Amino acid sequence: MSLYHLKIKLLSDTTFGRGDGVAGLIDSEVEHDSDGFPYLRGRTLKGLLSEECDNLIATLPDGNICEYWQKVACAVFGSPGSTLKTIASVHVGDACLPKDLRQAIAYQIQDKTLTKTEVLDALTTIRRQTAIKPDGTPEKGSLRSFRVIIRQLEFTADLIIETDRIEIAKEVIELNQMLSLLAVGALALRYLGSGRNRGRGYVQCRLLDQVGNDITEEFSKYFGKTQEVAV
Repeated sequence: MSLYHLKIKLLSDTTFGRGDGVAGLIDSEVEHDSDGFPYLRGRTLKGLLSEECDNLIATLPDGNICEYWQKVACAVFGSPGSTLKTIASVHVGDACLPKDLRQAIAYQIQDKTLTKTEVLDALTTIRRQTAIKPDGTPEKGSLRSFRVIIRQLEFTADLIIETDRIEIAKEVIELNQMLSLLAVGALALRYLGSGRNRGRGYVQCRLLDQVGNDITEEFSKYFGKTQEVAV
């Protein structure tokens, strides 16, 4: 088992939506834990990474190269109806704020010097928007409010790779080939959360090794090649 990390820096205000709001306050609340810290669910993050990787693979020339990297993607993210032999080898954890910060704040909450609401309010703000008619006037009843996580915060998700060699359709997939795909997927992942098609959720993602070294560029250059990933 190997441990890597995906570092996510918010370049714009972002909403990790949870699908509901707070009556009388906001229409769309952000996902947050019991101490008020926003986070992005690992399952959601994995789906977005997988989508970006699929899009990149689709740009490769048809033939052996494209087919080969499709197998790598299956090794990394699994495939529909996965069995024990084809289950995803990469497990994506929740993207959270730094652990030492969360621990320090948790102690203050226990001592009742801070509250969950104060923590959430310090890390987020509320935005409002309304639909505009062609004549420039606001559309009646269209005012909506949503909470956003303030820009420049950094989140980190654990990437746990269960094995460094698996076999798919008689192709042996190595750890470094998986890292290559994860690296380009991280570079391609530019928007996260609700409203990412409307200017919110602009992010920068980097792939880190276990001790925090940035290995994104090191491995991304091997994408699109077959059997040529450095060992």
